[in-house]
Amino acid sequence: MNEYSIEISNISKNYGDICALDNVSMNTSKGEIVALLGPNGAGKSTLMNILSTFLSPTCGSVLVNGFNADGDDILIKKDIGFLPEGGPLYGDMSVEMFLKYIIELKLDIDDIKEDKKEINKRYKEELKRVMDLARIEHVSKQKIETLSKGYNRRVGFAMSLIGNPSILLLDEPTDGLDPNQKEHFKDLIKKMKKDKTIVISTHLLEEAESIASRIIVMNKGKIVISGKKEEILSQTKTKSLEEAFKTLTNQKG
Repeated sequence: MNEYSIEISNISKNYGDICALDNVSMNTSKGEIVALLGPNGAGKSTLMNILSTFLSPTCGSVLVNGFNADGDDILIKKDIGFLPEGGPLYGDMSVEMFLKYIIELKLDIDDIKEDKKEINKRYKEELKRVMDLARIEHVSKQKIETLSKGYNRRVGFAMSLIGNPSILLLDEPTDGLDPNQKEHFKDLIKKMKKDKTIVISTHLLEEAESIASRIIVMNKGKIVISGKKEEILSQTKTKSLEEAFKTLTNQKG
């Protein structure tokens, strides 16, 4: 079995003359919560989209659970839960209808030999499971377009949990959540990390400090440092993650 759940080697992503990612390499393992930090335009969302196989790199390789993203993207997508930046699509759908749709697309029912009732039962159980985890049962009948920003993120989070994937890629997952919702999210992620690899893209230093087992700081399309908070402070000779972040990304006070 491959040592790493995600292994990317020397990937770059160009949009015409713009280099969004520049020769990036990183590995992650099961049980890790990795936080990607960086200023706007650092390349975090581009990297997340490449890890999820929604984007292809201009060059370099991406392996997910040992599969090459260049040729096995269908196999990879089954084992990845992805919360992209922004809210879910299909705003005219109810929360329940949207999640049912994603469940039908993603849930593997090849192993079910029973009749349609058994398949529907499994769909209903999965719907209840992800809505309970995201705490969105009480808005299940509402149209997505009527939800607040926080509830949009929670619906997106529920979507990422469908099929109980071994890898979660969460882009700004707490954007729009109130303090209680953020605390629930952090507790849930910590409980999940035992059986998963979790990569979170965030601009919140406190969030990275409180839940990440490893922090990766990006700037101008490159990874400038990777390690535990204490290692980053030691290498940058700083006293706080905020100070280290400003030093690494050339942000003045």
